[in-house]
Amino acid sequence: PGERGAEGQMAAPMSEGSPALEPGAAPYGNFPNYSRFHPPEGRVRLLPGGLLRSLFPAAARPLLGLDVGCNSGELSVALYRHLLGLQESEGSLDQPAAGKDLNLLCCDIDPVLIERAQQCSPFPASISFANLDIMDSSAREPFLSSYLGRFGRSTFDIGFCMSVTMWIHLNHGDSGLMEFLSFLSSLCKYLLIEPQPWKCYRAAARRLRKLGRNDFDHFRSLAINGDMAERITQILTKDCAMELVCCFGSTSWDRSLLLFKSNGSSHEGRVSSEQEQ
Repeated sequence: PGERGAEGQMAAPMSEGSPALEPGAAPYGNFPNYSRFHPPEGRVRLLPGGLLRSLFPAAARPLLGLDVGCNSGELSVALYRHLLGLQESEGSLDQPAAGKDLNLLCCDIDPVLIERAQQCSPFPASISFANLDIMDSSAREPFLSSYLGRFGRSTFDIGFCMSVTMWIHLNHGDSGLMEFLSFLSSLCKYLLIEPQPWKCYRAAARRLRKLGRNDFDHFRSLAINGDMAERITQILTKDCAMELVCCFGSTSWDRSLLLFKSNGSSHEGRVSSEQEQ
């Protein structure tokens, strides 16, 4: 695993991954047209310009990013453009130096969505899409280590987890959520998380029931519930040696964007005080 294809894409262990499903029946959040009802602009507009420069003023380039649960890549590409200050019309041919500043590895459990992301990526040399079940430790460990090893690194500079925590939680329970957050915090110096609120859990379970499918195995037994942004913040700060740097506000669909920093990192960068809460 970890070999780069002709177009700069990552090869990865293929999970059993389900095919793209009708909206409402995607048990891992792998909706085939996700970006149509939660457009990327709703997130990226909340992030300040020059964020990477403020967080990593003196770090060696390229910076390495990890996007977990990237779906078909629209948000990944929008984040990449925003973080590097690229215009919508600019692709890799217009910006040959983009990969010198940031390389982004994006993974998702659904191979159909990953294939679409690979075909549509405007930055094939610096954004890699891989089919990977992040909860499968036997697959993720060698794959991520191989990617990092190419850059002589052992951790990512920044990780993105955008509306993914609920699906991990529903499919793997409280212990799975804790293990997932612990793993990400150990692998990323900064972590940008958009947790789904509890009402989304109820809506996801309701959609499955309306389609006549079995309920999520863990839904009724989850002890970690209620204010999920607060609960996830508690887990990361109390159990995972991270600190909350700031909240960038909430999207129009009521999800907070939370930036965390590893207490073990030696970065001097910080978000300017007016953005901190």
